[in-house]
Amino acid sequence: MHLPESHTPSIEVCFTPKLVPEVQLAPGYLVVLVDILRATTSVCAAFENGVKEILPVATTDEARALKEQGYLVALEQDGKKLDFADFGNSAFNFTREAVGGRTLVYCTTNGTRALNIVKEAECVAIGAFVNLTALTGWLIRQRKDILILCSGWKNRFCLEDTLFAGALADRLIRSGNYGTRCDSTEAAIDLWNTAKNDLTGYIEKAAHRHRLKSLGLDDVIPYSLTPDSTRVVPVYRNGVILDENNH
Repeated sequence: MHLPESHTPSIEVCFTPKLVPEVQLAPGYLVVLVDILRATTSVCAAFENGVKEILPVATTDEARALKEQGYLVALEQDGKKLDFADFGNSAFNFTREAVGGRTLVYCTTNGTRALNIVKEAECVAIGAFVNLTALTGWLIRQRKDILILCSGWKNRFCLEDTLFAGALADRLIRSGNYGTRCDSTEAAIDLWNTAKNDLTGYIEKAAHRHRLKSLGLDDVIPYSLTPDSTRVVPVYRNGVILDENNH
């Protein structure tokens, strides 16, 4: 087990949003929100392609009201784009032509609902394989306790989010700047070490991978599992997500 010194910031992993009320961390901790398939990957893609800001909302009604005010809206329920939305929830939707310089309202089945649960945290960083190295460096510079929150699927455990939590925790601990006494963190790291040499093959076990396939939406999976296609670090504060590199 990786045992931190008393002064070393610690890492906790929550496998589902339902576990958040049970977490006890020192005041001022940071949250890393994870929804690999697809919300957090898509948020990173949008910032890579020049979106100005993202306004996450927890409900379809909120998204519809903002659409009526003229906002650009990305929204899905159970993987499917709703009729009034401009986009669904694929990273490939958010091209520079579509979102560059614009404000985007964002609502998804799992990711934005999980964000709503931790919105009172000091800040919430958006984590995905596509920004793994940039996020790791940013977190190390913050030197604060971290809660890695896996969005899961409707409050259930999912493999892809846990694999990313393990990859991120492993890098942070190996840096020498973080430690953990959290069994969930240790389990996530062990899962990552099992899967990392054939991540695409391992993801074949993931239920959500097959939900997306049944909807014809699995084209984004290879991109979602490829590390470091972007250097963006999207962070949620005070109701809005902005890229830390530009602020």
